[in-house]
Amino acid sequence: MNQNVNKNSFLHSIVFFSLLAFISLQKPCLAQNNLWQVGVARVDITPTDTLWMAGYASRNHAAEGTLHKLWAKAFAVKDQNGNRGVLVTTDLLGFPKNISDSIRERCKEIYQLTKAQIILSSSHTHTGPVLRESLYNIYPLKDKHIKKIESYSNHLENIIVALVGQAFENMVPAQLFSSNGVVRFQINRRNNNSGTLPMQTDLNGPNDYAVPVLQARQKNGKLLAAVFGYACHPTVLSSYQWSGDYPGFAQLALEEKFPGTTALFFQGCGADQNPLPRRSVSLARQYGQELAAAAERIISDKSEEPIPSDLRTGYAEVELFFSSPPTVETLKKIAFDTTLGYQRKWAKQMLGNLKNGEPLPTSYPYPIQIWKLGNQPIFALGGEVVIDYAIHLKRIFGQDIFVMSYSNDVMGYIPSVRVLREGGYEGATSQIVYELPGTWQADTETRIIHEIIQLAGKTGIKMPETKIFPK
Repeated sequence: MNQNVNKNSFLHSIVFFSLLAFISLQKPCLAQNNLWQVGVARVDITPTDTLWMAGYASRNHAAEGTLHKLWAKAFAVKDQNGNRGVLVTTDLLGFPKNISDSIRERCKEIYQLTKAQIILSSSHTHTGPVLRESLYNIYPLKDKHIKKIESYSNHLENIIVALVGQAFENMVPAQLFSSNGVVRFQINRRNNNSGTLPMQTDLNGPNDYAVPVLQARQKNGKLLAAVFGYACHPTVLSSYQWSGDYPGFAQLALEEKFPGTTALFFQGCGADQNPLPRRSVSLARQYGQELAAAAERIISDKSEEPIPSDLRTGYAEVELFFSSPPTVETLKKIAFDTTLGYQRKWAKQMLGNLKNGEPLPTSYPYPIQIWKLGNQPIFALGGEVVIDYAIHLKRIFGQDIFVMSYSNDVMGYIPSVRVLREGGYEGATSQIVYELPGTWQADTETRIIHEIIQLAGKTGIKMPETKIFPK
């Protein structure tokens, strides 16, 4: 009997130590499955020459100084299989197509990055510089001003291409985590009157108050980078001093809270969302601190599981069509109306194109991009996208997705079906500001959402299952 006991104990010991060996062998594999290579870099893009500021048609002279510096920042990732991607965030109104295409083409030649692998994002600050071939009609620009704008834009291209390379050179092992916070200073500007706001006891939507946060932590737990977003126009400030508006203050606050960290902000679908009240530096700082506090809470919580080291990227361009173009008679009527400003310039531009034998374009190639970082979907859309799109996509793919707009090409406002029907600036007249030949067709939202669903399927993003009856 003692021999049997000893024999059983011996067998149990073999099984026990075999399991220990198996578990110890598995731990590095599991860790490796969650390990990324992450690199960050930054460059000061504050103009050193006297340039005009972008975003407001009411300005009558160039910038006068700097409230705080403007930055371009890069967040590069590589998964365990060598798949790469880089997000570039900037304190700019938006990348026009000519600059975006040039940067992405150069990144393809130098770093072998496809359009699917690079996101060019802008905060949409209205206290940044005018860029080449973008919104010229709303500013009283002379040839000397345009030459300075072109010189700055060429310099911007060069330093952003170099920035991308620097981010990949700076790569270190890290884990990624993602979650959504919340802050509520955005107000739907179409459905709330800013003048009567102090007397309102409730606010009208739609809104999306999410603060998406993606954080990268090194092996020792130190925060390497925090990528965060919000859907709200950076229009607190209308001064003549360079600044990133509230997103700039939010990034400064996070970097002060976590020394050595790079904070990168991306703009959500905030085309019809304003920070109200506004028009003071103290308010811009307040909103920035509120946003930073929401991101800090997510970062400090540390309750999320690491994102699996698996990157998938997708990119597509869907053709969006314009409604009936204005007639020559209509354009002439606007062109000869001396009471008008940029509208008159727009009409003259359209007439000039027609006179030169250039027909007005009937459509525009609209960029859509998707990243799947492990189990975290990120949707990046071009243009000034209204909040309906974020709400729509979250209904389809779940509330935890990240939705960016102002990405890769800011060619105009992108209204939803609702906004098109209601009209107003975002739906009916903003196309003149962006020098487009007409409003978008009624099927614009349908085309965009359909293309996103198709691209999501190719990128491995599945729609959540609908459970009619609980098990």
